Amino acid sequence: MNLAEGFCQAEGTFYVQAILRPRVHVSTDGSGVVGHAGARLLADLADATGLTVAYSTALRSLRPRGTGHDPGRIATDLAVMLADGGEAITDLAVLRDQSEVFGPVASTPTAWRLLADVDERALASLRSARAQAREVAWLQAAERADGIPAARAAVRMLSGLVLDLDATLVTCHSEKDQAAPTYKGGFGFHPLLCFLANTGEALSGRLRPGNAGANTASDHIAVLDQALAQIPDAHRHGTDILVRTDSAGSAKAFLAHVRALRKQGIRTYFSVGHAITEPVRRAVRAMPDRLWHPALDQDRTLRDGAEVAELTGMVDLDGYPTGTRIIVRRERPHPGAQLSLFDQDEGVRHQVFLTDTPYSGGGSAQFLEVRHRGHATVEDHIRCGKTTGFGRFPSRHFGINAVWLELSLAAIDLLAWIRVLLLDGELAAAEPKKLRYRLLHVAARLSRGGRRLRLRISATWPWRHELATAFHRLAALPRPVG
Repeated sequence: MNLAEGFCQAEGTFYVQAILRPRVHVSTDGSGVVGHAGARLLADLADATGLTVAYSTALRSLRPRGTGHDPGRIATDLAVMLADGGEAITDLAVLRDQSEVFGPVASTPTAWRLLADVDERALASLRSARAQAREVAWLQAAERADGIPAARAAVRMLSGLVLDLDATLVTCHSEKDQAAPTYKGGFGFHPLLCFLANTGEALSGRLRPGNAGANTASDHIAVLDQALAQIPDAHRHGTDILVRTDSAGSAKAFLAHVRALRKQGIRTYFSVGHAITEPVRRAVRAMPDRLWHPALDQDRTLRDGAEVAELTGMVDLDGYPTGTRIIVRRERPHPGAQLSLFDQDEGVRHQVFLTDTPYSGGGSAQFLEVRHRGHATVEDHIRCGKTTGFGRFPSRHFGINAVWLELSLAAIDLLAWIRVLLLDGELAAAEPKKLRYRLLHVAARLSRGGRRLRLRISATWPWRHELATAFHRLAALPRPVG
């Protein structure tokens, strides 16, 4: 019920009058109407980038008699469902019960059987298939003037690619294989993920028990190698690749691996957090005030109450790759900030990181600090990823949940490719929630005429033009050969 205010001149008083909405009668006998019509963008983009065909090839062995639903198509439909905001396998009904738009979609038991049949070898094939589709998507992006966008720091474009690694906790509310108590007192999984800061694509992920170590070098190496395998050859070689992590990625073995990749022609650099150890505390206390410089914000203005200093040469970095630098930022703590005893003694909050970016070529401590602080955007990618599949895992079996994680990464990629290839302006930087509300979940009418199936978006929908333009751009994308 809406309310309207008015003024009664006769009595000199205000009054409030209810304005009723039009009365509606609800029935379930509608026809010619489809919901989530914009999700057809996701399905068609999976076809246009070759993801559906690549999945079909990767899972061909799971269809021995050549009958029934194509396993690759089932995997694609699951990825589309997750990108559209589905949370459980039963949510495939949104696609399946609108077959006029989405075609034949497998039943819930069939989808379950596929996930159960995917072993470690088939899972590796799914990753390779996603890499093939990414190469096509990046070639399609190159057809546009912008191509793959550059990551930014302090209003400055960063050359090459930026990879952000971070772990997160996923709570389980029932017994699941390898779910375990977490360091925060919860229970569940502790996956480690890698996102591409340039586009928000989810390059790789590793499902781990809840008690997995945060700074396990072997896990970081595995996730980084899988992420690099996702990058097309033309970009993996001859392009600067910056690897950013928090202090969990500061293990010497991991940083040595990042440096060793250069021997394979992969120009990798690192920017990783570092623990505030006693040698670091001594160096901070010994640093003269004149060597502290104002810190920068992302808009290149001075950051109020924050300063940066370089500790290289004052802290023993024996065992770290040659050329490693150590930089610290001190800042007045914001209300509610968690402070260590050292921070409380000093009255400011300190954050330390390591990098092997050389002094030449714009490697000032101020710029490197604001560049490293950009790693915080990975938290947004993880938050959005949890609404795109890996916020909850469907099965008691670890293997099924590992496949679910891989398909959720594909769903995140589809959303990223929609932004890069099909959208402009505000929507080109929109999070999944906004894309779903404005584009993917729109309703439309179906009509046939001239041997065509027409999807008619409401003439009053505020974002009808953006959605129609996205469909037109999708139709114009060059398709992979074969």
